[in-house]
Amino acid sequence: MAALCRCRHRWKRNNCLHVLTRTLTGKYDYDLVVIGGGSGGLACSKEAAQLGQKVAVLDYVEPTAKGTKWGLGGTCVNVGCIPKKLMHQAALLGTAVKDAQKYGWQISGPICHDWASMADAVQNHVRSLNWGHRVQLQDKKVQYLNLRGRLRDAHTVRGLTKAGKETLLTAKNIVIATGGRPKYPTDIPGAMEHGMTSDDIFWMKTSPGKTLVVGASYVALECAGFLTGIGLDATVMVRSIALRGFDQQMAGLVTDYMEAYGTKFVKGCVPKRVDKLSSGALQVTWTDTLTGSEHKDTYDSVLWAVGRAPETKALGLDKLGVQLKKESGKIIVGADESTSVPNIFAFGDIGEGRPELTPTAVKAGKLLARRLAGHGTELMNYDNVATTVFTPLEYGCVGLSEEEAEERHGKDGIEVYHAFYKPLEFSVAERDASQCYLKVVCERGGDQKILGLHFTGPSAGEVTQGFALGLQCGATYSHLLQTVGIHPTCAEELTKVNITKRSGLDAALDAQIHSRLTHPEREAGVTPSQTVGVKFTSHLKNTQSH
Repeated sequence: MAALCRCRHRWKRNNCLHVLTRTLTGKYDYDLVVIGGGSGGLACSKEAAQLGQKVAVLDYVEPTAKGTKWGLGGTCVNVGCIPKKLMHQAALLGTAVKDAQKYGWQISGPICHDWASMADAVQNHVRSLNWGHRVQLQDKKVQYLNLRGRLRDAHTVRGLTKAGKETLLTAKNIVIATGGRPKYPTDIPGAMEHGMTSDDIFWMKTSPGKTLVVGASYVALECAGFLTGIGLDATVMVRSIALRGFDQQMAGLVTDYMEAYGTKFVKGCVPKRVDKLSSGALQVTWTDTLTGSEHKDTYDSVLWAVGRAPETKALGLDKLGVQLKKESGKIIVGADESTSVPNIFAFGDIGEGRPELTPTAVKAGKLLARRLAGHGTELMNYDNVATTVFTPLEYGCVGLSEEEAEERHGKDGIEVYHAFYKPLEFSVAERDASQCYLKVVCERGGDQKILGLHFTGPSAGEVTQGFALGLQCGATYSHLLQTVGIHPTCAEELTKVNITKRSGLDAALDAQIHSRLTHPEREAGVTPSQTVGVKFTSHLKNTQSH
């Protein structure tokens, strides 16, 4: 009986009733120890606990070079998706206030933004999420330990407090979900001493002022976008291309809109050094990669957005034989999130080849927990995962880029349907819609299965999320034409797209209106002829040159 009292409880479902059964913990303290309290790690730990596993989760935030630190929840909650989207919303509201005057709202006096008020509200919301996560762990009987986790052997995790006190935890299975952190360019004098990263900007109490954002990833463009939107002077320094890994025609539209929006771009340049002047301003020296000429300017803040590094170095993985990808430092994982050590698993941003997206980590973590608890065999499907870049003109996509589709299927093996459009909301406000564009990349033969869908415009994430379901179900171009759109919306434009790049017809809005008047069969859903293409319009040449 004494042994039974020390055992763990596990709920099993039997004949539609929950029956409490008891099994011995054996020689381990826990069934599962999760290292990393981000979105994925928390999802995995809570799911495992609900399935009767005894679970502990370790999470410790190393302060940034600027001393910034935060609570439980990982990058997304504290220094990523959540504060980013809220500050993006602040910028959109600034644009909406300007539009409002065209719609009859009487706004007297100049419009200005107060960073401190916004930052305080955003940071308070994030703290409420930190607290919420702790409460959820407690409710689900997950032991939360604010410790640095390091693997001692295949079944033992060594936890260290800030003061250096050691705690040893043993587990049948260990899951690593530590994610990554922004990188500093260590070869640039003054970069770390005077610069900051996305781990800092969302926790600033005062405005960053005139800001240079170095890098052209989605993090760089999103930060520069909301800084511009709230009225700050923001410049993006681009070494080569923007939004590497995304469809490059769409990337060009995003940056074109940002330039028109007021964000400055310094292209084909790399920073050389950062010096702090006696005035407190930061002098940045950079080199033009084409001419070799040197330039300087002063800024209040420099934000480095030059990539992320996986949090693997402090885990002691090399001693255990956990294989890492040499180039990236990420953990090599199998389809079931397994590593080279049988009972050690890894998922999320730390896994080699995995999308660095919160929703994929959350779902992968839950599925892994179910498999480890013996409650399922389903593997994570990483294909056709939708995502959105929250730039001033949002960009949503799912599936393959046009470049990827062409590489896999050949140029003659794909058909690209595309269109420019004007959101109704832009009309009264007299806003430029030159970069509002969509394209659907399909297989050319058979049923024309949709390979990728891309959309720039308002609420791009909301639009793309719905169409992502279609791609998961094997949607074809015919399915798209058979879908009745909701009028008037931007999303309905995807159900009407009928011009192919191959045809050489102009996809500009005015040309489409003319086409629909002169060729009503296209509006009725008849597939355009797939003739061998002629030249693109000059507008397309411009958008594809980025």
